[in-house]
Amino acid sequence: MIVVGLTGGIGSGKSTIARFFEEFGIPVYIADDEARRLMHTSRLVEGVTAIFGTEAYIDGNLNRSYIADIVFNDAAMLQRLNAIVHPAVAAHFETWSAAQDAPYVLKEAAILFENGGYKTCDFTILVTAPVAIRLKRVIKRDGTDEKSIRARMDQQWEDEKKVPLADFVIENIDLENSKKETRKIHVKILRSLVNS
Repeated sequence: MIVVGLTGGIGSGKSTIARFFEEFGIPVYIADDEARRLMHTSRLVEGVTAIFGTEAYIDGNLNRSYIADIVFNDAAMLQRLNAIVHPAVAAHFETWSAAQDAPYVLKEAAILFENGGYKTCDFTILVTAPVAIRLKRVIKRDGTDEKSIRARMDQQWEDEKKVPLADFVIENIDLENSKKETRKIHVKILRSLVNS
């Protein structure tokens, strides 16, 4: 199965771009959503509890704010968390993608470049937007403060570092324009599959 990686910093609008691909009939795997689900499987519950203690779960539910407060202020703890979550997500994605019937699948992941996941993709798409716009979007979406958003941004690479690794870049400011760009990329990928 051909895998197209889709990534972008927090607030860049990668989920919106992913929805455009779904409209074109492309199956989309949202790595963060699947990771959240997998965090409730017994194997990961054990691993997360071993790292963060019993406060990591409240009544069987992941204590997201508790864990976020730790990992977005402690790179070593984030690394420990990623070391158990990423392999589980990668294995789940393999199973999911093998079951799809489409010309290609899209894998949306926030830190596709940072964690080396792009190396398993046939193509990569980077979604960008100016920091001011990204901050405004996340404040509106999550009702959170700028300081905590910037702490999360600091855990991700700057766009300048990601652009050279991406096959395609969508600057996601105007939705109509972004949808046109998404369609162009979709067509280019389909053409490349026919020509390969």
